[in-house]
Amino acid sequence: MEKKNIDWANLGFGYIQTGKRYVSNFKNGAWDDGVLTEEATVTLNESAGVLQYAQTIFEGLKAYTTQDNHIVLFRPELNAERMEASAKRLEMPPFPQDRFIEAVVLTVRANAAFVPPYGSGAALYIRPYLFGTNPVIGVKPADEYQFRVFVTPVGPYFKGKARPLSLRVSDFDRAAPNGTGHIKAGLNYAMSLHALMAAHHEGYDENLYLDAATRTKVEETGGANIIFVTKDRRVITPKSKSILPSVTRRSLLYVAKEYLGLETEEREIAFEEVQDFAECGLCGTAAVISPVGKIVNHGEEVCFPSGMDKMGAITQQLYDTLTGIQMGRLEAPKGWLKIVE
Repeated sequence: MEKKNIDWANLGFGYIQTGKRYVSNFKNGAWDDGVLTEEATVTLNESAGVLQYAQTIFEGLKAYTTQDNHIVLFRPELNAERMEASAKRLEMPPFPQDRFIEAVVLTVRANAAFVPPYGSGAALYIRPYLFGTNPVIGVKPADEYQFRVFVTPVGPYFKGKARPLSLRVSDFDRAAPNGTGHIKAGLNYAMSLHALMAAHHEGYDENLYLDAATRTKVEETGGANIIFVTKDRRVITPKSKSILPSVTRRSLLYVAKEYLGLETEEREIAFEEVQDFAECGLCGTAAVISPVGKIVNHGEEVCFPSGMDKMGAITQQLYDTLTGIQMGRLEAPKGWLKIVE
């Protein structure tokens, strides 16, 4: 298929409307067959459940053009699993996992002309989401829902060399120990916006959240999991019931162990340990790994030896290896890449 006339090399990370999106509705206890549509506008009643009580969840994944010119998805079954868990936590009917993957494939295939070419540094971002649609005024779950998938071509999260980020330890809590931090709900991101804007106002890129119960253990940031590298080259990530189970983080831990031969560990991390680590990064779909140069805790700086100029050596190897797998330059573990066409 002929590609759209887009300046792929200069794409930013933002929304561009594409040709088709997938829509399925839940009514009378069942999901309909779903359809691809050109209509990008969602019309809702003023008292819709999503508007009144924030019944909305979402996922984020990408489609890539590989070195051998296939369009592929990266581990979409993990996004399907996570969305089902999110739906159950918010008392929403899960969209079946097999149909989730089918809907993503159909939407990507219908918008193949918008998938950036190999070597452009860009990808097709995919946003599946689910929300309550019927009028609700008493505090209760909605009875009707809509599941949608749209896609948009995006450039790299960072232009050129990835600049190491500055984080601050936030005075706000991201999630309660038995709250909703482990699911991908819109409400989790809404509550982080004030803290994020305050961090930006003070010159920081993001907030680092500690556990709400003791405020002594590292959890994650407002939009990404965090990963550390020790001075003896071990890759460590925090373990907590209130951390979102990132597909990228899980993939990086596998890559670290199986491709790079590094020791890995997922465990509770006391904030006081952070000063002893060699490297730090934020991991997620958008940038794979964003390097962190320093973390500031109420005026006290923790500066990582990797510095503020470039990624640390191990972080760079992790980034290069995982993106190599996604782009088809390196052999992928069985089942990691799903060919769309």
